[in-house]
Amino acid sequence: MITGLTQKEAEERASKGLINYKADVKTKSIKMIIMTNFLTLFNFLNLGLGLAIFLVGEYKNLLFLGVVICNTLISTIQEIRSKLTVDKISLLNVAKTTVVRDNKELEIGINEIVLGDVCHLKAGNQIATDSKIINGEVLVNESLITGESESVSKKEGDELLSGSYIVSGFCYAKTINVGADNYAAKISAEAKYLKKANSEIMNFIKKIIKIISVCIIPIGILMFMHQLNLPGSTFKEAVVSTVASLIGMIPEGLVLLISTVLAISVMRLAKDRVLVQELYCIETLARVDTICLDKTGTLTKGVMKVSEIVPLNADKKEIEKALGLMSYHMASDNQTMEAISEKYAKKNKEVVKKIIPFSSARKWSGISFNNVSYVLGAPEIVCPGGKFNDVLAKYTEDNRVVLLGKTNITLTDKLPNDITALGLILISDEIRPEARITLDYFKEQGVDIKLISGDNPKTVAGVAKKVGLKNVKYIDLSRNNKPIEEIAENYNVFGRVKPNEKKSLIMALKAKGHTVAMTGDGVNDVLALKEADCSVAMNSGSDAARNVSQIVLLDSDFSAMPKVVAEGRRSINNLQRSSSLFLCKTTYATLLALIFLFLNREYPFIPIQLTLTSVVTIGIPSFILALEPNNERINGRIIINVLKKSLPTALTIVSNIVILSILPSIIRLTSNEVSTLAVILTGFTGFMLLYRISVPFNLLRRVLFVFLLTVFIVFIVGFRTLFSLVILTPDLLILLAILGIIAFMLFNIYFGVCNKLVNKLKI
Repeated sequence: MITGLTQKEAEERASKGLINYKADVKTKSIKMIIMTNFLTLFNFLNLGLGLAIFLVGEYKNLLFLGVVICNTLISTIQEIRSKLTVDKISLLNVAKTTVVRDNKELEIGINEIVLGDVCHLKAGNQIATDSKIINGEVLVNESLITGESESVSKKEGDELLSGSYIVSGFCYAKTINVGADNYAAKISAEAKYLKKANSEIMNFIKKIIKIISVCIIPIGILMFMHQLNLPGSTFKEAVVSTVASLIGMIPEGLVLLISTVLAISVMRLAKDRVLVQELYCIETLARVDTICLDKTGTLTKGVMKVSEIVPLNADKKEIEKALGLMSYHMASDNQTMEAISEKYAKKNKEVVKKIIPFSSARKWSGISFNNVSYVLGAPEIVCPGGKFNDVLAKYTEDNRVVLLGKTNITLTDKLPNDITALGLILISDEIRPEARITLDYFKEQGVDIKLISGDNPKTVAGVAKKVGLKNVKYIDLSRNNKPIEEIAENYNVFGRVKPNEKKSLIMALKAKGHTVAMTGDGVNDVLALKEADCSVAMNSGSDAARNVSQIVLLDSDFSAMPKVVAEGRRSINNLQRSSSLFLCKTTYATLLALIFLFLNREYPFIPIQLTLTSVVTIGIPSFILALEPNNERINGRIIINVLKKSLPTALTIVSNIVILSILPSIIRLTSNEVSTLAVILTGFTGFMLLYRISVPFNLLRRVLFVFLLTVFIVFIVGFRTLFSLVILTPDLLILLAILGIIAFMLFNIYFGVCNKLVNKLKI
């Protein structure tokens, strides 16, 4: 009899710290969120620039710090709200295990296991702590530790490593390590973070930050020295001009915007009972063009029932008796045996000589008594040779079919040749009502659908047709001789797939350039889930599947998938538009800083003027547009999509400023007049970009555009002194109109050239 610890012993060990690690989803602490948002390189640069402005007494030019502080606060508050939401929902989703205490079995969180606890483990359970088997026999997959997909047999006295998981069988195992001494502390809890995030937008922003970080300090020093050496320039003017040239180069708002938008997406999805375990997977799923689905538990409810028995070489009573013997003595360690046990398990006193637990690699299980052995498994495995193909053809399309066989030989890991087929057991699984609607959505969105299952391919094909999959082409991987790369794209239903073959299919599709999502719920899906660009697990599935997946559907509701895709598209499409606004400023500010190192001219902006243009053409519209609904498909690469809009606009602004810098040598213009024209032309060009990315206009965009344009005009006219602007005389208005027309023409020319270049280079 397995007794385990007493509750008092467990509490004493917990008080001594002999308790397992905490297994919550790894979100940042509030302190860490505040530190990572406030203590950034760009914030320190902005603070330094602000200090320089303060020391020279140009206090109104400190307004740019207000924008930086507001952006940082918004990002911090949203990320904290997201953390609290995810933490709350992940507490409900914390992995559980069954332990024996006070001679009773009870379910506790894996972070409540103490040293010496006896855990009851069965198929699908991830092993949370290093343990030693004290009773029972199991097949264990240690792929999360060793990378090997082959299952290992473990019996009494053998050790179970945390991070591995039970494939079949059941056992009682005593915990021998917890906390930092535990494999789970290093592998299990970290499994979902081992895979590098496949995020184009994250990689793009990191490159921008790296370039700016390297360039900004030497450019600042050179700019200050250059401005200070200009004829008639003062120390104060050199400081103000240098700060103005540098603050435009810093895309601090873009970094905050991305983290804010993705944090809001996580929070929205959490309210829809979707747990996002990796922030950037939202982007990846939005870009998916191929989705691989496990049939059982995803398209079907995963509750198997015996629907019929088809006798072959025995009558129905003999088959039912054999099933009763098997299911009583064998563990219900897979869905097939669970269905049989529910209907036929009957207490008996037969002496068991040998039990072979089910393995997804073997595709059969068996039991030996004194005079007879019974085998249950895939028909083509138990009785190869195609003898029952005609009979199977009648049933495999609508049922999972297993064959019950009998032999007088005591079973080993290898099947004997002289097995007598007693009958077929038909097991059915109900289709989820939402499956068809969800698959229709993916088809409409141009996502290719692949069904991958360990079942008979005809059965899987039957389910595929029921849920509306068109042009069904199925293949039996157990009989396939072709390279997996060849069949991956040519078929959409794959049957008799082993766990390592699921992974190979995912790898083959990725090698063809596809962005692949994988949904699954079983232990046999883990390798494929880890390999996929985006992995989605059902909460009702195994611990292992949930642990390695980036997204968990907490209600195990496949119909939530369109919400996840829609949220990803909303975030990424909007971020692309908003990023073009930010990158435009960074690009033109960097180019102007470099150009003015060689021009014998005063830099045309002061910080407060750039604050005005940035707020109305970048700051406010970027945040509002980034949060509006957007379900358009994501086309092309993010870098190219952003640069196609930001680069032509930046070149237009640079051209405007270069022309303005040359004009004083042709016509009489004061530095204040040049500065005023530069501000208006920069704002005008910014509004041209805002107009272009807002088309087609809806009510929100129309109101936003008109409001911001009005604000810009009001500040230009009504707050001239604050922004150091001059009155626009008739001559300046005429010049401004001419320059505006030139800017409009250059804007369209640069856009046309950029689009032609992209199309020609096919990037």
